[in-house]
Amino acid sequence: MGPMLAKPGFEEKLKKRTLTNLYNERPAWPANVHRELDAAVAKAYGWTDYSESMSDEEILGRLLKLNLERSRRNV
Repeated sequence: MGPMLAKPGFEEKLKKRTLTNLYNERPAWPANVHRELDAAVAKAYGWTDYSESMSDEEILGRLLKLNLERSRRNV
């Protein structure tokens, strides 16, 4: 697949479309997608009590516990 080319007349707009600019603009859709992904992952782990307010420490603690349990089964 060759390089993607901008439609004529959109070259300048495309040059400004970078991840840095996207994050600096803070559009709502990435945050919404991130929230949906977090909820889907928690559901996959069976965490019925998950909420957006759960601390990183709590989440990491649960993941560590799960990882340790799984590693013991594989010994």
